[in-house]
Amino acid sequence: MATAGGAAVRSLLLGAIVFLLIAAVAQSSSAARGGVTLRVDRRHQVVVVDNGVVQVTLSKPQGHITGVRYNGQRNNLLHYTGGQQNSGGYWDVVWNYPASGHPRGMIDMLDSTEFNVVTSREDQVELSFRSTYDPSRQDSVRLNVDKRFVMLKGSSGFYCYAIFEHNSSWPALNISEARLAFKLNADMFNYMAISDDIQRYMPSEADRDAPRGAPLAYKEAVLLVDPVEPQFKGEVDDKYQYSLDNKDNAVHGWISSSNHPSIPAMGFWVITPSNEFKSGGPMKRELTSHVGPTSLAMFLGTHYVGDDIVLSLGDGEHWKKVLGPVFIYLNSSPSRRAGGGGDVVRGLWHDAKARARAEAGRWPYSFPESPDFAKAGDRGSVTGTLVVRDRYASKGDVPAAAAYIGLAAPGGQPGSWATECKGYQFWTRTASSSGAFSIGGVRAGVYSLYAWVPGVLGDYVHTSTVTVTAGGAVHLGDLVFVPPRSGPTLWEIGVPDRTAAEFFVPDAGPRYANNRLFLGRDRYRQYGLWERYAELYPRSDPVFTVGQSHHSKDWFFAHVTRMVGNVSTPTTRQIRFNLDHVVANGTYTLRIALAAAQMSRLTVRVNGRAIREAVFSTPEFGEGNAIARHGIHGGVQWSFEFPIRGYLLRQGENSISITQTMAFGPFLGVMYDYLRLEGPPPA
Repeated sequence: MATAGGAAVRSLLLGAIVFLLIAAVAQSSSAARGGVTLRVDRRHQVVVVDNGVVQVTLSKPQGHITGVRYNGQRNNLLHYTGGQQNSGGYWDVVWNYPASGHPRGMIDMLDSTEFNVVTSREDQVELSFRSTYDPSRQDSVRLNVDKRFVMLKGSSGFYCYAIFEHNSSWPALNISEARLAFKLNADMFNYMAISDDIQRYMPSEADRDAPRGAPLAYKEAVLLVDPVEPQFKGEVDDKYQYSLDNKDNAVHGWISSSNHPSIPAMGFWVITPSNEFKSGGPMKRELTSHVGPTSLAMFLGTHYVGDDIVLSLGDGEHWKKVLGPVFIYLNSSPSRRAGGGGDVVRGLWHDAKARARAEAGRWPYSFPESPDFAKAGDRGSVTGTLVVRDRYASKGDVPAAAAYIGLAAPGGQPGSWATECKGYQFWTRTASSSGAFSIGGVRAGVYSLYAWVPGVLGDYVHTSTVTVTAGGAVHLGDLVFVPPRSGPTLWEIGVPDRTAAEFFVPDAGPRYANNRLFLGRDRYRQYGLWERYAELYPRSDPVFTVGQSHHSKDWFFAHVTRMVGNVSTPTTRQIRFNLDHVVANGTYTLRIALAAAQMSRLTVRVNGRAIREAVFSTPEFGEGNAIARHGIHGGVQWSFEFPIRGYLLRQGENSISITQTMAFGPFLGVMYDYLRLEGPPPA
């Protein structure tokens, strides 16, 4: 049994390890007083940058990172196979163009053709690797790409960023994915961390290959039937299990393991100091690190949203965007055995989190040499206060506590920030007590101000655009959000927070061993939960009775299909409720907010009646695929409003049924965020 004394000892050990890590970094910085050196090896066509702490080798002129070495160690931290694709560190895009014949896109590794030394000083080296669109080649990406690499004196890592530009004279282009990927040395790195709760020793890439692994419903998901390490047997490995929202994705990476006492444990971390250059806003969910070992910085991607967030540039449309910088941070433990392995990896993780906070505090960076990166003096700020005015929920205005407030592309509808990818976005949260907000470090430009409030249905957009100037401060004053509402609440199911986390999420089926990471609030990350619905409700769908049922126990988090034999069939949610009084000539309103959707169509029926006025249907919508990809929400919220004439209801017991009619596969369906029935407004 754990004791208070034991916990105190562990806390002291962890503190000691973090102190030693800081001391190790200080020692490394001392060793690097000579500054940053640059060596161009023309014979081998490589560039080597070294600051005494980190040494990085890049191919010239392609600009791929072929080697990373740390603290004098000879081992390459990267898995690099000499020119083979998908090895080392590299940028890539998935792209196509209208009528290209490649609807799912083509992968391009963005090999550069021009190398330049931007600056080479004792305190900083910055390199540029450029590629230019070649109209004579049909497979040439219709972009100018400038990949930048930066190393600073004494820094335990390096920075990467890129400038993408589409010229005003060039033909149309679509980009569905843009990322920076690192393939790490599998002989070294076997412990992955993406959050405080989701970190552990991981299976290997070889465990995914037959005969050790068996493919499941899609290629990313593999059942580990005979892994090298028996502890993983029966588990499912799938990179989507480790996705995170942009708002939660500040640092993730891998830690090396070594039994040799002279080789310390090392961490390789991808730190994102700002989300301004990412698409889709704070709720956009994306890949992080996964088995390989692989670590990613995702800048553009359609995951959990679909084609609505594809970057589509028309013929002659000028566009330019700076992606990054992101910081690749390396740290190490002075002793592999200090305080035990668990304390070592926790110490490295806590140190990486501290460095991520420090990098965020330095944003916007002062060192990038590209004139396209906006420095602090090129930016402004926006302040104000947001209150919620819902006369059916409160007599007076209520501060918008912990609301998400953001600036994104102008002219959009409420919530359009969730599919915006061409421009920059700047988000913050309001003060809990007053609803006051301050958004700093905003690039000069014209924006719309958007907001959403946890616990309040709907999205807010300011009626006027907001113009931010360099060094300017915009004060918007008091803003009022009037959420959608037609009348008083008669009943509600769930909490309007853009996720399905509050609903019933089951354990994984007996065919799959539970990954201990995916218990509690991360239970939704388990594989195969769409199958559990039919196992729990094999013959009929459950009925939710208002006043008796509870959403956390009686409302399955995803409205999925049911397999009958080999055929997917629609399922129906039925809500039963009592009304003490009915206004026959009044209009009641059913509101349904959805946290995710995949190729769905809802049919709503009132009291089982077949007449036209009692049946409502939505168009087909959604392609976020969050059910298959272990999400608890997609990137887009869907909201529907159904007006119900009073004469369709009756005094006493009533029912509303919701059928998801698209049923040609197991991953089709929706995740509910919130449902509410409103009565007619008082006379």
